Amino acid sequence: MDIQSYRDLRVWREAMELAEGCYRLTGGFPKDELFGMTAQIRRAGVSIPANIAEGYGRGSAGAYVHFLKVAQGSLKELETHLLLAERVGLAEGAAITSLLEACDSVGKMLRSLIRAIERGQNA
Repeated sequence: MDIQSYRDLRVWREAMELAEGCYRLTGGFPKDELFGMTAQIRRAGVSIPANIAEGYGRGSAGAYVHFLKVAQGSLKELETHLLLAERVGLAEGAAITSLLEACDSVGKMLRSLIRAIERGQNA
């Protein structure tokens, strides 16, 4: 498949599904968490595909790698928020486990994409 847009990237599509899962999960959080954990999880979740897209659109390999690394940081932030949400009883283990597995998958793809771009720069 030819890559015509960031929307063609599997990592972006899976990151979008992860962000959607974050919205679904936090939809059941108490209203008093709207500006707390709900906002934090949603912001971190959305940041991942947004940074993949922004990096793609920057037009240079160095900028692309930079934004992919920002997406990685947001991914780790999201994992931390999800683990805390489970610890404090805001979400069940099964829902958290599913999202953490998606985080692992997206993380592996991000690392692979970063390595591929960096190898291309050094060629």
